[in-house]
Parts: sequence; structure tokens; C-alpha cells
Amino acid sequence: MYYPAIVKAFGEDIDYAKLVKVYGTDPEAEKRCSPAECTSCERKSMIGDPEPQHISTRYIERQNFTMRMGMRRFTRLTNSFSKKLANHAAAISVHMMYYNFVRVHQTLKITPAMAAGVADHVWTIEEMVALLDTFQIQK
Repeated sequence: MYYPAIVKAFGEDIDYAKLVKVYGTDPEAEKRCSPAECTSCERKSMIGDPEPQHISTRYIERQNFTMRMGMRRFTRLTNSFSKKLANHAAAISVHMMYYNFVRVHQTLKITPAMAAGVADHVWTIEEMVALLDTFQIQK
């Protein structure tokens, strides 16, 4: 599923692998809301020659957790869901802009955008909103 998107974005000149988690059946699963237990993991090299010790889901799992905690629309049993895909995409865009350009991270002591060299200062909310307003007008 991700392979065509990876190739389109980065070409064939990268190291890309996937980690497939195999879940077992748990007789207690029907009584609780948590997923079944992971019984094994299969690492599969897709493009290039990725190092096996670096094939992991921890970064995307952390990103998913951060989004769930930062936006209530990702929490189960809530009435803050998006009825339109465009509204959902807009909410994610605002969250990601804030996370990368406005919020100073404790471990970095700067924003991720500054650490990546994309921004030269911590953005204000006003700067972020102005950019988003400009994007909406051009659309």
C-alpha cells in the first residue's frame, strides 16, 4: 500500500523496509477494548538495503500517539469527529503546523522546523494563521 507512494516521493534511491506485526487470538479480547497481543514481527526489505536494527514502528507510533492526544477527533467515543474529509485534513494541517513550527520541544529546545533548517525562528500563532489564511485564499 505504501510502496507506490514511497517510490513516487523518494524514487528507488532510498532504504525502505516494513515491519509486519502478527497478532494472536486472545480469548479475553471480547471482554476488553484493547487489541490482541503481538506474537511476532517480520521485517521485510522493500527498497535498497536497510539495516535490520533500524526497521521499527516506534516513530510512526509516537506520531500517531501525539496526534491522538493533540486532537480529540482521533479519540474514540467522542463527538469531535469531522463530518467532511476537507475539515479533517484542515485539522491535521493546523496540528502539524503548530507541532513543527510553533511548539518548542523539550528535548530539542527549539522547534522541529528549526532543527531541520526549514525555519530560522519560533513562529507565533499569528504567523501560522496568516500563512494558513494565505493558503486558503490561493486555493
